[in-house]
Amino acid sequence: MEYVLPVQTHDTIIGAGYKKRGYDAQEISCATHICRLAAWHGIKTHNGIKALQLDDHLGSSLKPVPGCVPGAVVIKEPSKFEACQKWIANRMLGQAVAMDAMQTATQLADKYGVGIVCVDQAFHYLWGGGYVMEAAKQGYIAYTNCTSALAETVPFMGKFPTLGTNPHSWGFPTTEAVGFPIVIDWATSVIAMGRVQQAIREGMPLPPNAAVDKDGNPTTDPNKVAALLPFSAHKGYGLSLINELVAALIGGSLPTIRCRPDAAGPGEKFTPSFFFQVIHPEAINCGTFACGRSQSQNVKAVIQDVLGHGNENCMLPGQIEAEAAKRSEAAGGLLFTGVEIEQLELLATDAGVNFSRDDIKAVAC
Repeated sequence: MEYVLPVQTHDTIIGAGYKKRGYDAQEISCATHICRLAAWHGIKTHNGIKALQLDDHLGSSLKPVPGCVPGAVVIKEPSKFEACQKWIANRMLGQAVAMDAMQTATQLADKYGVGIVCVDQAFHYLWGGGYVMEAAKQGYIAYTNCTSALAETVPFMGKFPTLGTNPHSWGFPTTEAVGFPIVIDWATSVIAMGRVQQAIREGMPLPPNAAVDKDGNPTTDPNKVAALLPFSAHKGYGLSLINELVAALIGGSLPTIRCRPDAAGPGEKFTPSFFFQVIHPEAINCGTFACGRSQSQNVKAVIQDVLGHGNENCMLPGQIEAEAAKRSEAAGGLLFTGVEIEQLELLATDAGVNFSRDDIKAVAC
């Protein structure tokens, strides 16, 4: 059984939660937009429930030094490279910074063919796939990575978590070819920590070889998870390390003290970093496609070849999200499980919003 939550009700609950925590109207608008986008596309690990819980644990409610500062102002540093901007976020709400950064990168790409925005002293932006998806729907090739809030992943052949779950997110403008943007969005651990939190809420086990307990032994019990494992062993480890190295070049500091101001010594930093890159398709169009195809025709032909030869039942990255969006559209609202609705009821009560599951319709899964 699932429940259909009207978009306006969702935005009221999430918006009131952020308002109670001291965020301004622009920050609230960005936060509710990204939370709504995640829920609309079936993303359970980075929806509004996770967003407000994250703010409580590591954000504006963190004492004595908050990880996120309501009303903070981004400082845009001078750059000698016109297609690349450097921002100091001053722990501003991650969703607001990320939306602005991706929009700025698209504007730079319109002018220079490629646009890059690097962000230091940030706070977690939640669902990276949402930012690249929206850019891809506008016709751009988009990429982002970030260092996750906490070091929760053990490096390959290691024992102690010194890496974030460090996601990579790519979006490609393939709506004309396949009906939706291809979005390649993954944590570099086998599962994201949000999946662990979801499993705890839903009383579900984890997949094998995804996490370890406090003694370093593999566990499928989400309540016993002490750290996560990188996917595909050394490959996931290497991809996670990319984020840490990019962040180190931007200005990020030690992974093991990230979002842990209590562990940061004098002069140290404890904030995540972001990287955004947008490419205009025309900037990489060499104009020599086979059989006289256009660029868009060539993209479609390549995808058809990949999914041909007996591979017709294969799934494209972003297809699950596109199908979830169709389900949301058909239902006329955002789909949540009963356990998630319980969490939203608690958030609503805490924020002073009158909400009960009795006010919304239930549908079969």
